[in-house]
Amino acid sequence: MDVNEFRKRGKEMIDFIADYYENVNNMPPMSSVKPGYLYSLMPHEAPEEPESFENIRQDIETKIMPGMMHWQSSNFFGWYPSSGSFPAMLGDMVSSMFSIIGFNWICSPAATELETVVMDWLGKLIGLDSRFMAIKEDGTEGDGGGVIQGTASEAHIVVMIAAREMAVDRLKSYGMNSNDIDMTKYTLVAYFSDQTHSASQKSANIIGCQARIIPSDANFRLTKCALQAAITKDRQDGLIPFFVCATFGTTNTAAIDDLYGIADVADSEHLWLHIDAAYAGAALACPEFRPLARGIDRAHSFNFNAHKWLLTNFDCSALWVADSTHLVNALSIEREYLPRVKGATDFVKDYRNWELPLGRRFRSLKLWFVMRMYGASGIRAHIRKHVKEAKWLETQLLEDGRFEIMAPVVFGLVVFRVKSGIIAGSACDVNKTNAELVRRINNDGRVFLVGTNIRGNHVLRPNIGSTYGTPENTALLLHVIKECTTSIIAEYS
Repeated sequence: MDVNEFRKRGKEMIDFIADYYENVNNMPPMSSVKPGYLYSLMPHEAPEEPESFENIRQDIETKIMPGMMHWQSSNFFGWYPSSGSFPAMLGDMVSSMFSIIGFNWICSPAATELETVVMDWLGKLIGLDSRFMAIKEDGTEGDGGGVIQGTASEAHIVVMIAAREMAVDRLKSYGMNSNDIDMTKYTLVAYFSDQTHSASQKSANIIGCQARIIPSDANFRLTKCALQAAITKDRQDGLIPFFVCATFGTTNTAAIDDLYGIADVADSEHLWLHIDAAYAGAALACPEFRPLARGIDRAHSFNFNAHKWLLTNFDCSALWVADSTHLVNALSIEREYLPRVKGATDFVKDYRNWELPLGRRFRSLKLWFVMRMYGASGIRAHIRKHVKEAKWLETQLLEDGRFEIMAPVVFGLVVFRVKSGIIAGSACDVNKTNAELVRRINNDGRVFLVGTNIRGNHVLRPNIGSTYGTPENTALLLHVIKECTTSIIAEYS
């Protein structure tokens, strides 16, 4: 493909993408294919000779499209959103044009410095403390800063490694030698609630520490008292607490942990405090939500996924640290083939030392496009629109009389179920009813949502967050919920 054909095919692909977005709401959000469907449709070896663009595009429509879950459909209400946008796509196109491997400043100075600038923009937009900014107000370099990770799971691993480094430094300050410290690493304990994302357990497995899962309270929150009690017991057992993750918007219910109380414990016990705001962190762009996050200014690290609710195509997970020292010390490895800038190094960040991979994409471009083309006002309007629709859905479900809300509706997530008194039977029967409701809604094909289990209760948890969704899509969701509920009650009665 030469540049002239690329110009032609590129314009065709833009039209193809635009057509997809114009028509995606007419497709069932959920794929109905069976496992292994694609293997039977594909050759079992790569082609020996080049194939035409036309054949490839036809295969996208006939073979790939049937197996896609349409996350960008305005009728997709599953999990948490993947809120891509056209500005972000344009930024990704420019990133693909450059096709760099930006592991340090020298590789492409603009890639490093744009990430530094844009992460400070984003940190200020969501109200982060100045400790997390790479550049101070006086224009000098700060101790902290932001870095774009692939996912919140990667961010979790990275900050736990930094936390271990901080714990080791503390042990050294007590006079422990290297051999004793190596043996002690297996007694390090990280703390999470039973509502913390599964990435926490995976991170603990990877770095080889113990994971303490603490029961959440009646509102699905990790509390100061529960954390302190767990730490006290572990210290009595000869273990070394070193890390705690608090969540701003849990996966199951969008609950908010006792951030300030947890920060008190982290301070007194010398723990690294990480705040996982993967979903709900975007809401902090709206000042009215910031009182809910009291305590984040005391954290060592904070992370949220711009690719969830901030209009930025996957992958773009924003991580900030208040002090990068332990992070960089833990992840820095120097080689002669990785040249460094000599002389003045202000504003020179080798982001390879802030993450697990060496190579990295020019991801800040798409975030830059989004923040410039939407502006802060457009981003806030995007968030507030979804919260308003979620509140409307909550009101409608309650007014119907057959449903109960199982967790506070704060953001775009509505957790509910059919009431236990609507269909006679045991708690098991009620759970079966709600599981069947999820199945029928998704089999209906007009909308898609997921269910979950909280404290033995099967619930539905539609999340409103589509970039191009409207109140009409939320109204359709309500209509399908009511219609499927009526059919189940009629059959069970």
